[in-house]
Amino acid sequence: MKLDWIAGTTIAVIMAMNVPALSWAQSAPLTAVLENPRRDDDRARDIYRNPGETLTFFEVEPDHVVIEALPGGGWYSRILAPYVSAEGGYMGITYPMDVYERIFGARMDNPGFRARFADWENAFPSQVEQWGGVLNGTARFGAVPAGMEGRVDRVLYIRALHNMARFDMIDTAVNDAHALLKPGGIVGVVQHRAPADEVDDQATGSRGYLREADVIAAFEAGGFELVGKSEVNANPDDPADHRSGVWTLPPTLALGDDNREAYLAIGETDRMTLKFRKPE
Repeated sequence: MKLDWIAGTTIAVIMAMNVPALSWAQSAPLTAVLENPRRDDDRARDIYRNPGETLTFFEVEPDHVVIEALPGGGWYSRILAPYVSAEGGYMGITYPMDVYERIFGARMDNPGFRARFADWENAFPSQVEQWGGVLNGTARFGAVPAGMEGRVDRVLYIRALHNMARFDMIDTAVNDAHALLKPGGIVGVVQHRAPADEVDDQATGSRGYLREADVIAAFEAGGFELVGKSEVNANPDDPADHRSGVWTLPPTLALGDDNREAYLAIGETDRMTLKFRKPE
């Protein structure tokens, strides 16, 4: 970490204990990005998503090249892109088209809807620019360009692994991260967490939840070392047994007014936060 105003031994102790990253350890550049007015509409979710603590735990620094998996609507992109664009670099990786077809089915027959995903490489740079950053590269899972291999300091899977698991692409997620990262680079995972004793057919990703042990096993099998776990994104009030899976809870509230106040009281899902390193 480049936190010159905190003793290196203190940081070493914090990381060795695997305690959640603390707000006082957050760097001034990251604080400035989090407080930027462009995030005014996003900030209500910070209480659940803890971006400052999470990115500090993943040791993301302004001079890093960072690739974000499945940027989606850009909630984390609006933090990451301006944070690293000036000194490091921001990249995105998304699904191949056949996975979008499996997710959306007949909706992909609509040319306008399909174009949102087929033209992503052309449309995403202007979105990143609106978010205060510059896009330095794009990729599709399973087809990482040779020019991106070994260039990346951090690969972030933030609520991004459940569909990868659902469509038998966990190995692809792991292998692509390994190819993208420099030796010593880090994969950061934030993922909806199923109970440790959840039955197999409820922990496939189809409900959004995965078992922590399964995620760890997949990355370790792919050559990564687990170097940290944090409970910064945990929510003990989430029983992880909802009728519509993770989408039952906010911000989606898939059941509408059905038990809405109870789901709002729970808040967003219980999430694992894991840090893996590619060996030097």
